[in-house]
Amino acid sequence: MHVLILGGTTEARALAAALHPGVRVTSSLAGRVAEPRLPVGEVRIGGFGGVAGLAAWVREHHVDAVIDATHPFAETMSFNAARAAATAHVPLLALRRPGWVPEAGDQWRPVGSLDEAARALTGLGDRVFLTTGRMGLAAFADCPQWFLVRSVDAPDAPMPARTEVLLDRGPFTLDGERDLLRRHRIDVLVTKDSGGAATSPKLHAAREAGIPVVVVRRPPIPEGVRTAASPEAAAAWVRRGFVGS
Repeated sequence: MHVLILGGTTEARALAAALHPGVRVTSSLAGRVAEPRLPVGEVRIGGFGGVAGLAAWVREHHVDAVIDATHPFAETMSFNAARAAATAHVPLLALRRPGWVPEAGDQWRPVGSLDEAARALTGLGDRVFLTTGRMGLAAFADCPQWFLVRSVDAPDAPMPARTEVLLDRGPFTLDGERDLLRRHRIDVLVTKDSGGAATSPKLHAAREAGIPVVVVRRPPIPEGVRTAASPEAAAAWVRRGFVGS
């Protein structure tokens, strides 16, 4: 059995470890991070060349099932995976960690896009902690606020004129996030609803400090694609022969 796992997320690595070595696993990473954490099993890095390229790769390498374990905001890849799996006539599962849920005391401002997030900053404060990754900073390029941008790799221009870049990789601790908000005198946090525990302490720290949080909602997954909420559930789907949720 050969399973193709798309994505370099924490869940993708955990799934590869759960299946290997009993199942042949190939993990495909986009190559956007300079030094990614590599999973066990076979690894390929780089794009496929769109839907047709991915479908051709699946057929050429005799893939029995595809698991989309990309980041919840990798919308283009998720839709490409759905079309490619249908073209190649192989089952597809989307592994999606649950999104975050607001708690008592949270001051969330849900928005539908990075552009909406930039507009939502008006009146919330002058010092912004931006944790949406290094892609998409152009949406904030014309904002007058000061930004602390945290990402794994250095972001590309355009970006806000008043920007300090912090290169760091999770998981992050609650004490560390408390100190960061205090040290940089943060007024407002901007984040995507990535879910998971690795980066959630910033939400707890913002709640304690009474800081508003602009939260970009997740894009939808392709219609009709089966989902699993954990690597364990995805591994069970593989072991059952791709039957059930």
